[in-house]
Amino acid sequence: MIYRSLAERISALAPDRVFFFVDPASGFDFAEAAAMLGAAMPALPPAEMIRARAGEEHKTPAQVGEVLSALSRGGATRQSLLVCVGGGVTTDLGGFAAAVFKRGMRYGNVSTTILGAVDAAVGGKTGVNFMGLKNEVGAFHFPSFSLPDIEAMAGLPRREVLSGFGEVVKCVFIGFRRFLPLVGVAEGAPADDALGALLGYCAPDMMEAGRLEALVGACVALKEDIVGKDPRESGLRKVLNFGHTAGHALEELAIARGMASGVSTADDAGSAHGVAVAHGILIALILSERMLGLPRRIVSVYARWLRGHYPPLPVTCADYPRLWQLGRHDKKNSASDDTLRFVLLRGLGSPEPDIPVGRVDFEAALDLYQELQGR
Repeated sequence: MIYRSLAERISALAPDRVFFFVDPASGFDFAEAAAMLGAAMPALPPAEMIRARAGEEHKTPAQVGEVLSALSRGGATRQSLLVCVGGGVTTDLGGFAAAVFKRGMRYGNVSTTILGAVDAAVGGKTGVNFMGLKNEVGAFHFPSFSLPDIEAMAGLPRREVLSGFGEVVKCVFIGFRRFLPLVGVAEGAPADDALGALLGYCAPDMMEAGRLEALVGACVALKEDIVGKDPRESGLRKVLNFGHTAGHALEELAIARGMASGVSTADDAGSAHGVAVAHGILIALILSERMLGLPRRIVSVYARWLRGHYPPLPVTCADYPRLWQLGRHDKKNSASDDTLRFVLLRGLGSPEPDIPVGRVDFEAALDLYQELQGR
């Protein structure tokens, strides 16, 4: 039960006050959590709740200011604890507020979405959007704990499941061998057969709690292992950006148009990230074949899986200049050359960061991406 586990994690930290930053749509029962915590720590002042506004349009410095004001009014100190409950927007923004409050207070995350559990809630990257650019302002600030709420994830709407599995599949490609035991495939099996088995296991339409828990656990373990070796993204950690250079550009283009998941509604804006990453992975695989010799059959296996589970994104040749410019804003790029920095694959489980990609190769990859998506 998430509330008992949460109370145990908080008790172990012995905070002087506890504040919950909660997305109301998460289904989290603050009253039950506060009661469980009160029973575990009777001397602790009553926990306070700060209501979060989820969605990329609310991932702003203004909402950070609201959280900071609530913490200050509530008498928070550096020995207090902020518990962020919800998806990636909530944990990113709450973590950033914790990073700057009194130059750093402790915080923990309870992830209620797949995307949040395998991406935002682990690794200490916090931040907000600024001037139309994703995560333009932020800080590294590592959570004291991160708990996935598998029960909450089991009830997610389809668009949120699709978004989450974009990040899950990213982990499969960069940490390929450690995922093989999930499907009972030996390491010596043909690469395309092994990939097909793993992608079949990752089918968003066939998810049940046990499979979801196994996948989330494997993704979190992979990310924690990588972050433990490179906490500030000076080298190895960059491989976690696989699919993200093109993915962020696609996401920002979709948000600018008020679209995500191929659906033109504002309510879907928060679903754009993982869906865009899923498509960005295909672009990265095409470039991997073109530039590093990745076998074409790997690209084909993934393209079929993507077509079978994700709607196509409305990208045309007219969008190429805008996608290039959005890609140039990515934090991985250098102002000294006119390239985009990609994470590409030499093989499954063999990612290489900081591969410079010129505009001609980028647009050629977009051409093949559209062809493989049937556009």
